[in-house]
Amino acid sequence: MTYPIIGAGAVASIGSDVDEVFRSLCEGRSGLAPLRAFDRAQFNAQQLFEIDDRPAEGVDEPGRATRFLLEAVRQAVADAGLPEDLAGIPVLVGTGLRELRSLELWWRDGIPFGADELHFGNALRERFGAVDTHTFAGACSASLYALALAWDLLEQGEAETVIVAGCDVVTESMFGQADRVQFDPPSSVRPFDTGRQGTILGEGAAAVVLSRVPAEGRPPRGWLRSVAVNCDAHHQTAPDAAGVRAAVRQAQDRAAVTPAEIDLVLLHATGTPLNDRTEATVTAEVFAEARPALTGVKSLTGHTSGSAGLLSLIVALRSLETGVVPPIAGLTDPLPEGAGLHLVSGGPLTGPLRTAQVNSFGFGGVNAVAIVAGAA
Repeated sequence: MTYPIIGAGAVASIGSDVDEVFRSLCEGRSGLAPLRAFDRAQFNAQQLFEIDDRPAEGVDEPGRATRFLLEAVRQAVADAGLPEDLAGIPVLVGTGLRELRSLELWWRDGIPFGADELHFGNALRERFGAVDTHTFAGACSASLYALALAWDLLEQGEAETVIVAGCDVVTESMFGQADRVQFDPPSSVRPFDTGRQGTILGEGAAAVVLSRVPAEGRPPRGWLRSVAVNCDAHHQTAPDAAGVRAAVRQAQDRAAVTPAEIDLVLLHATGTPLNDRTEATVTAEVFAEARPALTGVKSLTGHTSGSAGLLSLIVALRSLETGVVPPIAGLTDPLPEGAGLHLVSGGPLTGPLRTAQVNSFGFGGVNAVAIVAGAA
C-alpha cells in the first residue's frame, strides 16, 4: 500500500515552519551560533544549533522540547485541514532525550518538574485532546521508527489517520559527553567532506499527518511508499554497513522501486568520520547503476537527534514538490568513498523529481529508511 502524507510541520534553528526551513537550506543559512543556555567556561566547544527562543542568554527554561513538539504538530494538523481535537487520532512521537533538559534544570536549579512530563502524552492531551499517544525514545532514527509504526497502524486498519512527530532539544549532559570525546571541536558540520571533524548537536521538531485516503479537495504533500527498520546491534555508536545496506534494500523492495527509479536521497550525513564513510560506501554500492541527487541537512541544522529523520523526510517532500534540491553546505572535497556519487554542493539543484529515499541511522544499529513519492 501507499499512503498520502496530508500535512507537515517543522521548527528548527533555521526556521519556524516548513517553508522557512526549506528556504534557509536552499539559501545556505545556518543555525549555528554561540552557546546560549550553557556556561561556556565549562566546555571546549562553544557552538550549537539552538532554537533562539530563550528569554536571555545564559537563562534556560523547562519544557522546550514539548513546546517545539506541540508547534510542529499544530502546523501539521492545520496543513492537513484537520480540527485540533485529536481525540480519535493516534500520535506517535520519536525522540532521543524526551524532556531530559527539564530534568536537569529540576535537579540542578530546583525548577519544578514532574516525572510524568518526561514523555509528551500529558501535553498532547491538554493541547489537542489526544488520548492515544506514544513516546519512543530511540535516538537518531526515532522519528522514522515512529513512522514505521504509523504505517503498521494504517496497514492493519487500526487507524484511518495517524500523526507522527519527532523532537529534541540539546541537554547539557549530552553536550558534555560529546564535548569530552571531541578534543578538537569542529567549527562546522561538513558531511561527506574529507575535512569533516564531527557533528554538532541541534534542536528541532517535525510532524506529518498520514491517512489511508487523501483529504477531499486538498492535494497531499506526497505519498509514503515504504518504511524499513532493522536493528543490527553491531555497536553502541558505530554503524554496520551490512545493517545499513539491508534497510535500504528492504525499503526499496517494499516500495517496489529500483535504485534507478529514485531521483533523490536525503542522506543521514552526520559529518562524523565513520558514519559518513559507511553511508557513502553503501550508497555507492546500492546505486552503482544509478545516479540520484544526494543531499543532507545537518550542515545547517545540526544533528537534531529524534527529529532528524522526519525533518529530512519533510525536506524531501518539498524537493519533490518544487523540483529544487538544497545543497550540502560546506562540501568542497568529497570523501574518497563518495567518488562518482552525485553529491549536491555549491548551490541548489533544479530538475524534475518523482521519488526520494530518506536515510536515518541511530545508536545501537537501529537503521530506518523511507521511500516517498511526489503528489503528482
